Amino acid sequence: MKGIILAAGKGTRLYPATKAISKPMLPVYDRPMVYYPMATLMSLGIREIMIISSAADIGGYNRLFGDGSHLGLEMSYAVQNRLRGIADAFIIARGFIGNDDVCLALGDNIFLGKDFYNMLSEFRMPEEGAVVFGYPVEDPRAFGVVEFDENFNVLSLEEKPEHPKSNYIVPGLYFYDNAVSDIAANLIPSARGGLEITDVNKVYLERQQLKVNLIDDSIEWFDAGSAQGLLVAANAAERFEREKGELNCIEEIAYRKGFVTKDQLEKLMQPLKKTKYGKHLQAVLNGGVPMK
Repeated sequence: MKGIILAAGKGTRLYPATKAISKPMLPVYDRPMVYYPMATLMSLGIREIMIISSAADIGGYNRLFGDGSHLGLEMSYAVQNRLRGIADAFIIARGFIGNDDVCLALGDNIFLGKDFYNMLSEFRMPEEGAVVFGYPVEDPRAFGVVEFDENFNVLSLEEKPEHPKSNYIVPGLYFYDNAVSDIAANLIPSARGGLEITDVNKVYLERQQLKVNLIDDSIEWFDAGSAQGLLVAANAAERFEREKGELNCIEEIAYRKGFVTKDQLEKLMQPLKKTKYGKHLQAVLNGGVPMK
C-alpha cells in the first residue's frame, strides 16, 4: 500500500499564522502538524509516501523529510498547481499509486491514543473497494456523516445533514484500491469547482464496495484547520504526553516497525536529546518504554 499526505490548502482559516507557512508545518505542541498523519501512515506499515503541497510550500516538506531514508521510508513530493479538491490528489499521484492500494491522510487531521495506532497495525485492506473510518461525535450535523449496516457496509453518505442518520462522521483518513485514480479523473467538479472526496466515496458506494471501520471513542480526533482546533489539539497532545506518555514519535514508530535499527534510532535521537521528545526516544532505546 502507498501513502499520500495532502498538505496543499491555503490555510485561510488560520490567517495570519499561515500567510508565510504551510498549515501542516505549524507546531501541534512539540512537533509539526504533519508528523501526525505521517505517524498514521507509518503505523499502517506504509513506507512509500508522497506529500502533495503547493509549489511555494513543497520545498519545506522536502527539507523536513528528505528522501525519507533516515526513517526507512521512500519519500516523494508533488505539486498541486491549483486547488481542485481532495480527490485531485489521486490524479496527481496516479503514477505513484501504480497498481497498489493507497491510503490518503489529510495534513490537518490529528488522532491521539495508543489504541488508534494499535488498530492501524491490525488493519487489513479488502481485495477491492474502499474503506472510510467512522468516528462518533455528539452532534454530527457539521460534518460528513456515514450510515452503515451491521456488517459495516456503508448505506449512505451525507454532507452536513440537518437530520443525521448516524452519529458517526468521516474524518480525513481514506483507503482505496488502485481504481481510485480513474474514478477521480472522471468526476464532475462540484459547485465549488473542486473534485470532492465524497463523490469518490459515492462511486464506491454505488458499486457496493464501500466499508466503514469504526474508531473507538477512547481515541481522540481533531481537525486542526482553525485556530481553536489547533489550540485544542495542542493542549490534548500535551495532556496525552504528560498523563499517558503516549508520544507516538515517527522515529519510534520507524524503530518499532523495523524500518530502522537501534543504532539508527540512536543517531536520530542525538539532535533531539535536550527535549522531552528526545528523552522519550532515549527511554525507548534504554528499554524503558514497552513495545506497543
